[in-house]
Amino acid sequence: MKRFLTIPLSKAYQFGVWIRHQLFDHHLLRAHAVEIPTICVGNLAVGGTGKTPMTAYIVQLLLDHGYHPAVLSRGYKRKTRGFVLADEHATTQTIGDEAMQLHLTFPKVPVAVCENRVKGVHRLQQQVPNIDVIVLDDAMQHRAIHCGMTVMLTPYDRLYIDDHMLPWGTLRDIPSRALKADAIVVTKCPETIRPIDMRVVDNRLHQPTYQQLHFAGIAYAPLTQKGTPLVLCGIAQPEYLMTHVQQHYPQAQLMAFADHHTFSKRDINAILQKAKHFDFVLTTDKDMQRLRNTSLEQELLKQGKALVVQSIQTRFLTPAKHFDDQILKYVRKNKHKS
Repeated sequence: MKRFLTIPLSKAYQFGVWIRHQLFDHHLLRAHAVEIPTICVGNLAVGGTGKTPMTAYIVQLLLDHGYHPAVLSRGYKRKTRGFVLADEHATTQTIGDEAMQLHLTFPKVPVAVCENRVKGVHRLQQQVPNIDVIVLDDAMQHRAIHCGMTVMLTPYDRLYIDDHMLPWGTLRDIPSRALKADAIVVTKCPETIRPIDMRVVDNRLHQPTYQQLHFAGIAYAPLTQKGTPLVLCGIAQPEYLMTHVQQHYPQAQLMAFADHHTFSKRDINAILQKAKHFDFVLTTDKDMQRLRNTSLEQELLKQGKALVVQSIQTRFLTPAKHFDDQILKYVRKNKHKS
């Protein structure tokens, strides 16, 4: 019965999104061009595709080749509005957890948040004039800004071609928008993926010749802590993390919250109560940004227990050089035009 109720809503939502794209495609709504190279990292679904690790990968790639990148994000669930440039006083309250994670990872890279990407880009250029490329985290749906290059992510176990529009599925944009991407990265691939499995996906996606297809998995930092962990996270699709953790700690248990969850005092008390039955608490980089605002780490220390952070990175399963060259070629070609 639930499916019969959600399908009409899904179709209505899809039609509304299609109309909006038509207005941009026929220039009834304006898309603004940017003077310097811009790389959009996005997806068609809501959450859980690995945008933040991919953004970090691209930023590090640009730094390694002598560029001066900046990052612009929305700052989801922050308590501020408008344009905010991260500084030494930044918190998840002012810029959001994902932007805060990037800010701490790259303290010398300008990281800003703004709901309006056009205004955000202009403010970034005004305040940090030496930047020569902007990476826009989660901007595929922001048609008001014309990005020079788009990297679209889709998870291996739920390709966008197998998904449906909200609320029936998890797509927030129409599948045909994938044709606008310059590169598609199939993320969260299993370690055991074979070349024939990649060819099957390649054939199913049936990409146009101008698009490049890449495959990537999740690279976890080594776990060395002894004992059994309570795995604490407020992320989309925590099952990937649990599969990894239980390979090292079979008795690990998950305490899950909603994606981008703001931890209250009541939550912290519940976590501390459950943590009594475990040797340590394990959480993600993203969750740690929100937990910094709480007393959890100090209270765990009183119990003689550690709060361990599991770092997550993107690891390409197809040659990383192919992806790197695509990014660098775009920036190199367009940097001279700015």
